[in-house]
This record gives sequence, structure tokens and C-alpha cells, in this order.
Amino acid sequence: MKNVKLGKSDIDVSAMTIGCWPFGGGEYWGEQSQKDVDSVVHAALDLGVNTFDTAEMYNDGESERSLGKALKGHRNKAIVISKIGPSNCHHVRKHCVQSLERLGTDYLDVYMLHWPINKLAVEHFTSDKNILAAPPTIEEAYAQLDALKKEGLIRSIGMSNFGRTQMEEVVRTGVQVDVNEMSYNIVSRAIEAEIAPYCLANNISIIGSMGLQQGLLAGIYKTPDDIPAHQAHSRHFPNHRGGGTSRHGEAGAEKEIFEAVNQLRKIADDLHIHIAALSIAWILKKPFMASTLIGSRNIDELKINVNACSYELSDEVEKRIDEISQPVLDILGNNPDYYEHSSKSRIF
Repeated sequence: MKNVKLGKSDIDVSAMTIGCWPFGGGEYWGEQSQKDVDSVVHAALDLGVNTFDTAEMYNDGESERSLGKALKGHRNKAIVISKIGPSNCHHVRKHCVQSLERLGTDYLDVYMLHWPINKLAVEHFTSDKNILAAPPTIEEAYAQLDALKKEGLIRSIGMSNFGRTQMEEVVRTGVQVDVNEMSYNIVSRAIEAEIAPYCLANNISIIGSMGLQQGLLAGIYKTPDDIPAHQAHSRHFPNHRGGGTSRHGEAGAEKEIFEAVNQLRKIADDLHIHIAALSIAWILKKPFMASTLIGSRNIDELKINVNACSYELSDEVEKRIDEISQPVLDILGNNPDYYEHSSKSRIF
């Protein structure tokens, strides 16, 4: 397992990050036993995966609690990332301490602002009229994050889902920011245009989320009808697919996506690897990717994902996959907010 230095920090993250959103169970992902969480976390550490990503909002804090239980006695081996919602940034220290308590640790390796601070983003996290009328500012949030770092409660400061302009606002605060976590996979390539080049130029690492597009790029679904409605509410799919949960109002690119997935299956078969391994190897071949965030619900999934991290994809195959997915990129464009209409983005 390769390790990469995170931004300007002294933190080494593994090429694969364990996505902990399903931990603790919840409405979105369904039940997740603590026994399976313990097994995945312990096996991941044994296999060289040291990085775990959670957030205060995941399953109302149960993800953090579940990860904390699994890391008991193993905390010194792990890099733990958690996130604070933008609506909570008037009181960053309070929310950080609550996350620490749920995780059962006295420090976080990386603490991120989960989404940028703007009206549309804040509305997704709160209906509190006082906060909506006077939301936190970037300067306020990052000054508090910097204070937490000086206090020793966090080791590194990050951001998640920040666009080029929003990253520039953070950099202007003078606070050292080491990482931006962004959606990135074969059918979600929006960051390539502006965000990845800016991060490379400013020594800000990228951890990619949604590496397998919630199972789509692991070959789980044969047709769009197979995808659960709550996992089909992004702009990848027509608005009706979300079963009432979609809000983007666009036509989607599901025809092009499933044509691409079918071609990926053939490439994977020819290479005698799993399609999930192919999808992960493609991500990690990109020079701007420090790590890719992958969910692993059990040991079998974990082993496939870990093996993919050491697979050397040829330049020829990488180029072929770029070509296969270009029609999807042409439709979805360079806006990395896949859940709002492309003209109404929380990321800019």
C-alpha cells in the first residue's frame, strides 16, 4: 500500500481511504453490524490502509461512534478524518470536541469543513432562521480551525467540496490547508478542469470521494432500474430516477454511463481483474490524487479494493478509459456539484 504526504503536513495517508459513512447503520446505507465494522477496520490496518473518513453528520454521529469502537486499542495506527457542517461553524471547537468524544480519541488527524459556506450549502444542514440570517464566514471558520490545531486537538486542516474560487478564499485567510476532498471517479471527472490544477499548484492534496460511484463502478448494477432511488438522485441520472429525492431537474447521462460501464467490464475481463479494481486503479494513476475514498462493507470487498491500489494500469488502458468516459464528462460538464442543477451550484 502506497502512502502519500498530505499537503504541507507531516501526515502520511494510504492510497486508499476507508469511507465510514455506512458505519453505525442508518437510513441511507441500511444496517451495518459493529462486528463487520471491527473486522474491516482491523483487516484494513493489517493490509496497510491507515486512513478513515467520517463526519459528524454521518448517521447522526453513529459513524464516528462505530469507528471509535473499532479503533479502540489501535488508534495510534490510524489517520482519522472527520468533518464539520458549515452551519455549525460559529462553534467549531464545540463540535470538534463532540466528534472527539464520539470517536473516543483526544485528537483528530484531519478536520475538514464539509461543504463551503454559502446560502444553498448552509440550507442543506439547518433550518435555523438565525443561522440562515447570519451564517458563519470562511474567515471565522478557519480562524477557529487554526486555533484547534495550535491547541493540539487537530493535526491538519482540510476542506471538502470546495471549488476553485472557494479554495482561493480559504488560502487568503493565511491558514495552512492541506487537503480538499472531492468527488472523483470515471464518471465524475469535473475536478480535472480547474480544481485539480489549482490543488497541484498550491500543494493541496486531493482525497477523492465516491470512488466507485456508490457501487455503480463496482459492477453491482446492470441497468439503471437496478439502482436504489436514493442512490440515483445525482445529475448522472434523469431527475425521475431519484424517486422524489432528486432536485437537479436535468436529463442525466445514464445511457452514456451504462455504455461506459459495459466497456469497463470488457476491459476488466480482458485484464483478468475485477471492474472495481480497474476503477480504483484508474483513479490512483492520476497525478493529482493522493488517496481515493472507498467503502468496504466486508472483508471480501476490502481485499478487492486493497489489491486494486497496487495494480499498475498502463498508459494505454488509462487513455482508453478516458475516451470511454468522455461522453459522460461532455454531458455533466465541469461543475462538481452533482446534486444541484448545473446553473445552481454550491461549489464554485
